[in-house]
Amino acid sequence: MEQTQISNNKTNFNKVDINKLFSPFVKIDPKNNNSIIFKVKNIHCASCIHLIEKSLYTLKNVFFVRVNMSTEKLEIKWVGEKKLADKFAKIVSELGYPISLYDVDNLDNDFEENKKVLIRSIAVSGFAAANLMLISVGLWSSSFETMGFATRELFQWISSLIALPAIIYSGRPFFYSALKVLLKKNTNMDVPISLAVILTSLISLFETVNNGEHIYFDSAIMLLFFLLIGRYLDVLAKGKAKKSAKELLSALGGTATVIKDEKQVIVPIKDIRAGDIITISIGEKIPADGIILNGSTEIDLSLISGETLPKKANINDNVFAGTINISAPIQIEVSKSTENNLLTNIVKLMEKAEISKSKYTRIADKAAKLYTPIVHLAGLFTFIGWWMFADLAWQPSLLIAVTVLIITCPCALGLAVPVVQVLANNSLMKKGIYLKSGDALEKLSKVKYVILDKTGTLTVGKPSLIGSYSEEDLQIAASLAHYSKHPFSRSICDQFNGKLLNLENVKEIIGCGMEGYFKGKLLKLGKKNWSCPSQKDENEIFSEIWLSVENEKKICFSFEDQLRKDTKDVIDEIKKLGITPIILSGDRNEVVKRIAEHLGINDYYSEFSIEMKSEFIRKLKLQNKEILMVGDGLNDAPSLAEADVSISPSTAMDITQNTADIVFQGEKLFPIISCIKVAKKSVLLIKQNFLMAVIYNIFAIPMAIIGLVTPLIAAIAMSSSSLFVIGNSFRLNLKRKKF
Repeated sequence: MEQTQISNNKTNFNKVDINKLFSPFVKIDPKNNNSIIFKVKNIHCASCIHLIEKSLYTLKNVFFVRVNMSTEKLEIKWVGEKKLADKFAKIVSELGYPISLYDVDNLDNDFEENKKVLIRSIAVSGFAAANLMLISVGLWSSSFETMGFATRELFQWISSLIALPAIIYSGRPFFYSALKVLLKKNTNMDVPISLAVILTSLISLFETVNNGEHIYFDSAIMLLFFLLIGRYLDVLAKGKAKKSAKELLSALGGTATVIKDEKQVIVPIKDIRAGDIITISIGEKIPADGIILNGSTEIDLSLISGETLPKKANINDNVFAGTINISAPIQIEVSKSTENNLLTNIVKLMEKAEISKSKYTRIADKAAKLYTPIVHLAGLFTFIGWWMFADLAWQPSLLIAVTVLIITCPCALGLAVPVVQVLANNSLMKKGIYLKSGDALEKLSKVKYVILDKTGTLTVGKPSLIGSYSEEDLQIAASLAHYSKHPFSRSICDQFNGKLLNLENVKEIIGCGMEGYFKGKLLKLGKKNWSCPSQKDENEIFSEIWLSVENEKKICFSFEDQLRKDTKDVIDEIKKLGITPIILSGDRNEVVKRIAEHLGINDYYSEFSIEMKSEFIRKLKLQNKEILMVGDGLNDAPSLAEADVSISPSTAMDITQNTADIVFQGEKLFPIISCIKVAKKSVLLIKQNFLMAVIYNIFAIPMAIIGLVTPLIAAIAMSSSSLFVIGNSFRLNLKRKKF
């Protein structure tokens, strides 16, 4: 098989050949870029990630590669032919990392298989270690003269007969992994571990054969025992990271009842397509996104929004995959196939956030690059230094070098970021909050100002039309409003049930309103200073938009929008966190002032266009202040993009199209506080993890080099460093005072 060479130059793809296996599963995005997600095994540290990513990035067609150690996922994006996916698979496999198509249905199988192998290995090594320790106590507690030569030699041979088979069996998870990467002329964390165990065992066997005194079978097997425990806990942590995606996508498993040719047919959910008619009984999960054709019911939205109260759903209402039909049977028409529905898109958001690189992830990646050469050179120089310059025998010199190989471990550093990131993502997801950017929490932890839009953010975004209007005026206004998604437009449409006018050349003027022509007359619906610039305000309390019919009439439509129930509490909590809230609204001054005073917000600005909001944020950023923008993800896109980090209340319909870094669902505003608190806690835990990893290596490595640490203590220390990092990360899930 031809070996793929990795260098600083771009590799010629055409020289790589492999049987086509994965190309049929490649997905193509709207920009005609290809992508595929693989499952990769044997990823144990940040150096593994660096090796895979570096190898693929050298290929000229590839523009995105990211490995997630927690979920063992590899995502690749490239331009060119789909068949290149097969060549990627070959390259990664040749590096020593078995690869397969990522299949959520097989996650549990792989997880259980890994657990069983590790549990058996732990059991064997633990049993052998216990017996060897009994023998070792006898050897340590008695002198050579007291025990006698023959008895001592017998105990040493018994130790070897117990230890060697146990080491061979229990060390397989490390030995196989190390052998695979070495055969591909690469290395990973398991190479120094395997080398340390094998060298310790060979020294002990050599000394046993030659009646020497440097016999460390007990240390070798105890080393494996503690390393295996650390590996097992690492596997458990990865399993927990995969659990959320598995739970979400499990809702898409099973079958659905589809109406075909007036007959009910049971089909797999994965085969549902847009346009299918599905019957859903009481208590069943809704298998696909769709629109209700028949029936009225209540829907449990807790899976996707975190809301515990059911929501009423009637004919023509949208329903979403994974939610539960509670009250009555319904029929729906499927609007999206399984691979494009809301639940699948939520999982994609989770995956995107998990594989995105924050500043701390990039730091860990850089450290991983240095690990392999440093640890091997440190072990080599330690051996040479003690043997050649300190006049120590080669056996204890080699043992000290082995200790250096064991204790110098990047596991804690590699786990410092991804474990916290996955736990934070999962914690927020359960509350109906979805991260779309991997560094969103990092940025959110630093914010000093929160810029708040009014309509649809501080308020519920469903203003009610107040006052009385003629049928003709409502018809004209509704005919224009029909083309807009603005809350005022929707409210007008809700009030009019008649036939709409056939307008011509309808278009939206960004930041102003809608305009169109009817029988040659220009119609405008929007802000007063745009549609009716010469008209004076008719009220100072309620929000309004104006309708103008060329040379005929000017009509003011007034609206009243209710604040979200928890808005006042959220603003108070924002202040307690030391963050300054600011309202930027396109509404009139008196309306904005009334809300700001009620909420206790001192800084508020009214009649701001989209451009003015962006300019305000841009100027505030010049003061080196981190800014959070909270606003409608569709109407405030420029402002959301201009801020350091952005959050948007989002309906299930536009969750993936939203431009914000974080989106949340539900009628309450509390997700803003949840995000900020989780962000601050996450960054604190990551910093603590880094600090623990650095302090561990600063003290452990010099102590190992100068011979103050045994291999057994090194194994315990290395495993403990990873366990401390994992345990510290799980503090994120400790119960906090609910807001």
